[in-house]
Amino acid sequence: MNKIISDLDMITKFESEKIDMDFKENNLVEIGNEIIESLELKAQEKKVKIEFSKSYDSPIKVMCDKSKIGQVFQNLIMNAVNYSEPESKVVIRFINLDKNILIEVEDDGIGIEEKHLNRLFERFYRVESARNRKQGGSGLGLSIVKHIIDAHNEKIFVESEPNVGSEFSFSLTLVESPNLVEA
Repeated sequence: MNKIISDLDMITKFESEKIDMDFKENNLVEIGNEIIESLELKAQEKKVKIEFSKSYDSPIKVMCDKSKIGQVFQNLIMNAVNYSEPESKVVIRFINLDKNILIEVEDDGIGIEEKHLNRLFERFYRVESARNRKQGGSGLGLSIVKHIIDAHNEKIFVESEPNVGSEFSFSLTLVESPNLVEA
């Protein structure tokens, strides 16, 4: 109940534009590593592996609110873990787009039917109530993600196919262009 109240409070602040954002230069790889480490136990319980698509040895510097982007990572990765079958993977990928970096969180989980995709980021929207009762959650996580990405003047995208998996992606402004090559 406290989590739902906290989530609703955050959404209300975003919608009334009374949320404090702390835009600074941050290392995206470091943020990703911190969130992966914090979710590792939960992923192990579900027998799901969380990994980067490759080894990111150099920092990827972006302008962002570190705690809010950390929350985006946490919500997207946790959803991917929750809706994945045992022995599957959640992959985080960074793709250089010159002045921006594209961040992808991909799973090979149960996927989402196309008819639900345009409503996923609405507060309290649930794809299937029976599925969500089993998985838990407030139905607010993706709405919060959208508000955070909007506050960074970016957009979030989703591609998904039932029984194949989902991919959520968004971009952030690079401070310096890293030497990344992703297909």
